[in-house]
Amino acid sequence: MEKKRWECLALPKGWQIEEVTRKSGLSAGKSDVYYFSPTGKKFRSKPQLARYLGNQMDLGSFDFRTGKMLMSKLNKNRQRLRYDNNNQTKGKPDLNTSLPVRQTASIFKQPVTKVTNHPSNKVKTDPQKAVDQPRQLFWEKKLGGLDAFDIAEELVKTMDLPKGLQGVGPGCTDKTLLSAIASALHTSAAPITGQLSAAVEKNPGVWLNTSQPLCKAFIVTDEDIRKQEELVYSVRKKLEEALMADMLAHVEEAASEGDSLEEDNDDMETV
Repeated sequence: MEKKRWECLALPKGWQIEEVTRKSGLSAGKSDVYYFSPTGKKFRSKPQLARYLGNQMDLGSFDFRTGKMLMSKLNKNRQRLRYDNNNQTKGKPDLNTSLPVRQTASIFKQPVTKVTNHPSNKVKTDPQKAVDQPRQLFWEKKLGGLDAFDIAEELVKTMDLPKGLQGVGPGCTDKTLLSAIASALHTSAAPITGQLSAAVEKNPGVWLNTSQPLCKAFIVTDEDIRKQEELVYSVRKKLEEALMADMLAHVEEAASEGDSLEEDNDDMETV
């Protein structure tokens, strides 16, 4: 293993960062990052570092791998803090995680209660009409242009959809289709079958089923399930091998550190 150590300028004076690059095993070429306090204490993760420093400094925008403060996150934290200070008297924030679907007022006939003194009057209600609300067509297109980024602010690649999944509707891209399917799986307990009506391709504004995603009808075959099971087994096998290699690397590192400490003790006894 190759080790490099230098002073971390983003932390208080005396803190050092060490990068250990693995030379063998399945994880060869990958590196681990550790931090050392001025007293020599070793830290393996950002949560450990945050617990040790406590209120000495804010590590919200600190990148553990590079040892630098991410300016974009620092600016976002400042803007969020300024916004919270300006709105702290406005009540609790809205923590609703529902999708951005516009709920419009119903334009259809609603049950009406006529109140009179006549004893034979009855209130007629339709529970189905009272619960269901019309949904805006093609609302999934609002999710277009939204991308996911990791902690290093690098774009996370999207998954590739099977060729059997084909979108319907004007301007339906692969990203829109993926968002529509993910939203349907998240918000609906009903089976996801796609648009079953063949007329939806000619006039989607009339025949579109808003409870199903913007894709043509599809069928999941036994062969599709078998391929998915093989893929999951392969990924789990790779994960198992990677975890085993990582564990062996940590054991080797701990053993090398123990040997170096014994050598130092022997040198001190000789002196």
